[in-house]
Amino acid sequence: MNKRGCLWLVLIVLAFVLLRALLGCFFAVHQTEQVIITQFGKPVGEPITDPGLHFKLPIIQEVNRIDKRFLEWDGAPVAIPTRDKTYIHVATFARWRINDAKTYFVRLRDERSAQSRLEDILGSETRNAVAKHDLIEIVRIDKNRKPLRDENLKNVPTGLGTIGVLPPIEYGRLKIEDEIKTKAAGKLSEFGIELLDLRLKRVNYNPDVLDRIYQRMMSERRQIAQRFRSEGEGEAARIAGQKERDLNEIQSTAYRQVQQIRGESDAKATEIYAHAYTQNPQAAEFYNFLKSMDTYRKVLTKDTTLVFSTDSDLFGLLKRANAKPQTLPPAR
Repeated sequence: MNKRGCLWLVLIVLAFVLLRALLGCFFAVHQTEQVIITQFGKPVGEPITDPGLHFKLPIIQEVNRIDKRFLEWDGAPVAIPTRDKTYIHVATFARWRINDAKTYFVRLRDERSAQSRLEDILGSETRNAVAKHDLIEIVRIDKNRKPLRDENLKNVPTGLGTIGVLPPIEYGRLKIEDEIKTKAAGKLSEFGIELLDLRLKRVNYNPDVLDRIYQRMMSERRQIAQRFRSEGEGEAARIAGQKERDLNEIQSTAYRQVQQIRGESDAKATEIYAHAYTQNPQAAEFYNFLKSMDTYRKVLTKDTTLVFSTDSDLFGLLKRANAKPQTLPPAR
């Protein structure tokens, strides 16, 4: 290779190196991130938070990108005893962001270390707060909020210890969450982290006490059901008694009306008979004869044996059977 060829080769290499150096001097910062410039592993200057194109020394300086958005932390459920010695599983979640990128980078370096530190601090403060309060304080939201009451319990006696009445609380879950957040925020600020919010995501009973809780719930439901049954039985007895009284009243009224109608009809018939007797004695005697025959037909059968006295009314017609018939006057 001649000298001219070697010169071109050197120029190309120098141009490539210069281009790489120029490209390494500039870097872009996105809107969702902030940048820490390190020189030989140590931070140099203040964090760069403005989006756009920025300059750095090539080769000796490096760009470390840190997220400046709101970040999440979800804690695993942890078994914690309350002050009244009830074990519960508490799961928490939090939202945080990096407000001091330089401190964060020096002490934690990356998000994985930050998540581990959040787990330690938030988990510890959650355990301390739960252990200082009774279970009812963790379950109830706010002491000023009135719990919903079953509509079926309107007529049930009220007062502590009765069905559907919860004991009063002093703090409530919201205040306990604020307590955890305040204490944890002070510790996390040393790492350049701002704790935005913390909540108890889920509270579950320990499996050992779930059976007792279910038995208590079923007992309360049974009491409510028994109350409904007692009210239904009482109402059924009242309706049955009312029905019997109504039936007796209807039957007695009907019986009275029947007897009244029967008495009126008997009186009318008697009046008709009396009027007929007074007008035509022969017709009255003939009527007595027909009635006697009808009586004989009902009383006397093939196997009937009767004993009469000689002055019996029923035997009188038989005695008169041998008497000479009287000549009836011609009909008018």
